[in-house]
Amino acid sequence: MTGEPNTWHDKHKASLTRGQQAADLMRNGMGSWPFVGGFIAFMLVWAAVNTWALATHAWDPYPYILLNLFLSMLAGLQGAILLIAAKRQDAIAGAMAQHDYSTNLKSKEEIDLLMDINRQQLEILRELQQLTEHGPNESSLSTSARPA
Repeated sequence: MTGEPNTWHDKHKASLTRGQQAADLMRNGMGSWPFVGGFIAFMLVWAAVNTWALATHAWDPYPYILLNLFLSMLAGLQGAILLIAAKRQDAIAGAMAQHDYSTNLKSKEEIDLLMDINRQQLEILRELQQLTEHGPNESSLSTSARPA
């Protein structure tokens, strides 16, 4: 293999900037069940450590104001990341639609060409049919085709 991108998707992935790749990676990570499970586990550990393990010297005692601050910041960041991902998805969909349109135009040109060839073949077949219906005349037969 030459290692060059073959499909539209491969070419598109190869053209992504580091920021676009990071946005895709974060979107795919935050939109997964492992992230949700890990996030819930982190919140449970935070609450357990601050409530029971560090009962007298907790850095964020119940009602977990610091945790709420982190959650608010995370929500704001996730919203921005999701908007970036949605914007990129729209750009990808637009590029794919343009690619499909170009492919459809090429296909239409090829189909039109095939239809023209088909029409020409039909005209030739009609002419041949007319010639066979009128029967062969003597002047059209060559001398080599006559029986000896």
